[in-house]
Amino acid sequence: MEGEFKHVTVLKNEMIDGVFRGNGIYVDLTLGGGGHSAEILKRGGFVVGIDRDEDALHAAEKRLSAISGNFKLVKSNFSDLKAVLQNLGVKKADGIMADLGVSSYQLDTAERGFSYMHDAPLDMRMDKSAGLSAFDVVNGYSAKELERVIKNYGEERWAKRIAEFIVNTRENKKIETTGELVSVIKAAVPKGARQDGPHPAKRTFQALRIEVNGELTVLEQTVRDAADVLAEGARMGIITFHSLEDRIVKNTFRQLESGCTCPPEFPVCVCGGKPKIRIITRKPLLPSEEEISENPRARSAKLRIAEGVS
Repeated sequence: MEGEFKHVTVLKNEMIDGVFRGNGIYVDLTLGGGGHSAEILKRGGFVVGIDRDEDALHAAEKRLSAISGNFKLVKSNFSDLKAVLQNLGVKKADGIMADLGVSSYQLDTAERGFSYMHDAPLDMRMDKSAGLSAFDVVNGYSAKELERVIKNYGEERWAKRIAEFIVNTRENKKIETTGELVSVIKAAVPKGARQDGPHPAKRTFQALRIEVNGELTVLEQTVRDAADVLAEGARMGIITFHSLEDRIVKNTFRQLESGCTCPPEFPVCVCGGKPKIRIITRKPLLPSEEEISENPRARSAKLRIAEGVS
């Protein structure tokens, strides 16, 4: 039995103050529990909320309905932004928000398989109807594929060793639960390394989640699509939770602000590309110490904001 959808909204005031520019259509690319969207409704905006998690959509509908009926919720991936707006007859957005973190609900609901703190079936799918699960990756990928995923998406220094231990373990019996996987990771990571830093399974679990949900493969294009549909003077805010995401957002913002797509070795611009955004936050906005003390999961959050110029 799954519990109530709970999620503490991160950088709520910073996001809303940075993005809200009066009445209009605001797109929440990662609806979750609807925390950011609720604030938009309270200020008189109309929300288009996108999420691929059915539990999130049900919870958000309940929460938002108590405030206003000025919203439309769509079960989809944020990479489908342009298609979603086209289907709704929306040409330009007056604001776009994205919070790329996993919700507290997803982490705390053991059976979703996101957390290394609860023993549960290996799953990690944000969309429970999707095909690929963490079980499939852990038990189906070769040692080299596992090493690539864990190293690239988890930035894990022991990726090769963890991959080898996974493959050796599953030869005798498939790895079926998060608890079994944690045990394998703990055995693979040398004792000295386990005593320093975060939980030894943290980076591997992050990597598997990113692989299962294709989180990074569509992020850059989604940011570009968001810039295309952003009205002039409208803003988009994107919250990231690890360096891989933040790097993609930061670099894509820079490219969209310069407008030029010429190779760096060209002495002058010949492509004629024009800037699509103006970066508002040269350095990302970070949670206050007070917010971190109330919600430790906010510690790694970074918010970047940009404004449409064409």
